[in-house]
Amino acid sequence: MRNPIIVALDVPKANEALELAEELGPFVGAFKIGKQLFVSEGPDVVRKLKAKGAQIFLDLKFHDIPNTVAKAVQSAIDMGVDMLTVHTAGGSEMLVAAENASNEKAKILGIDSPLILGVTVLTSMDDANLEELGIQEGTQGQVLRLAKLAASSGLRGLVCSPQEIKPLREELGEEIQLITPGIRAVSNPADDQKRTMSPAEAIKIGASWLVIGRPITLAANPRAAAIDILNSIDPELVSIS
Repeated sequence: MRNPIIVALDVPKANEALELAEELGPFVGAFKIGKQLFVSEGPDVVRKLKAKGAQIFLDLKFHDIPNTVAKAVQSAIDMGVDMLTVHTAGGSEMLVAAENASNEKAKILGIDSPLILGVTVLTSMDDANLEELGIQEGTQGQVLRLAKLAASSGLRGLVCSPQEIKPLREELGEEIQLITPGIRAVSNPADDQKRTMSPAEAIKIGASWLVIGRPITLAANPRAAAIDILNSIDPELVSIS
C-alpha cells in the first residue's frame, strides 16, 4: 500500500510551505497547493516543491469554457503537477477538453498523464446549501449525478466527501481514484467541513487518497501528527516511510 496522505499546504507563503514539505516529506504521499498559496506565490512554489521530489496536487478547481480550461490544464502540466482539479459542473464538453488536453501534453512531454480530478459538491456544503442553489435532489444525489458525468467524460478520478465513497464505489467500480477531503481524527474539530470521517475509516471503505490539512499542519508537532495518522491506517506505512 502506498502512502495515501495528501497534506493541504493551506499557508500564505512559499517559505512556510517549503518548511512543512521538508518536515513531512518522508511521511506523506503528496502535497496539495490551493488558491491561497498559488495566488500568493505563483507557479514558482510548484517548481520548488517538485525540486524536493514531492508529488503535487494543484487544487484550483478549473471551471470555464472548454478551450480556456484545456489551456489551463496544459500550463499546469508544464509546471510539473501530478494531479489537478476541475469542476464537474462545467459540463461534459469542458471535462472531455480537460482530459484530452492532459493526454496530449503528456504525450508531447513523454510523461504519464496527470490525474484530472472532478469536483462534485464541496465538502463544506450540505443539503440546505444545495437547496439555496435550486438543487432539490440532495447532496448524495447531486454527487452521484456529477460523478457519473465525470466518469463518462473520461476522468479517472474524483474528489468526494467520505460519505460518498461507498456509493461511488458501488456505482463506478474500483478503478476510479477517489480523493477524499473532510478527514478528521476523533480528537480533531470538524472546522468548516460538514461531511467528515476518520482516516482509517475512509481507507477501509475505499478512499484512494486522503486530503488532510489542519490536523497535521496546525499540530504542535506536524511530523508526529502525520505519523500518528499513518499508524491509525496501517503501521507498516510508517516503516516504509
